[in-house]
Amino acid sequence: MKQKVLIGLTIITVLGCSQHGVDTKAEGEKVMQTSREWAKVSATGDVEKILSYWADDAVVVMPGQPVLKGKKEIRQMVMGSFKIPGFKITWQPQSVQVSQSGDMAYMVEKGQVTMNDSSGKIIVQHNNGVTVWKKQSDGSWKNVADISTN
Repeated sequence: MKQKVLIGLTIITVLGCSQHGVDTKAEGEKVMQTSREWAKVSATGDVEKILSYWADDAVVVMPGQPVLKGKKEIRQMVMGSFKIPGFKITWQPQSVQVSQSGDMAYMVEKGQVTMNDSSGKIIVQHNNGVTVWKKQSDGSWKNVADISTN
């Protein structure tokens, strides 16, 4: 009898402590869809909605620029960008990797920035980027690091 109770308690303990598997493929698709939605929102010029995709403590790293830390600095960059004549930005997620725990992900993206130079000529810059995402307590994903290259 003691042995059956011990075995039963062991099974309950093992089942209670086992972790539920995370569907990293499904979570990856959520992150990619969030990035696609963000790219569409970025075309609207709605600064607050654009900022809503970044975590409060996010960082942005761009070539030749100081690292931007937090939404206050990122807001200034976004607002300044939309003051540039002809400014447009878009990107497409290429691939995503989600951690086994399902709470962090990184994505490789291709982007394009368009603006007018001082003579009004349209300039198109193509870039690659890596974004790091963190799953929030409500299940949504927020960008915590946005790194761009030329």
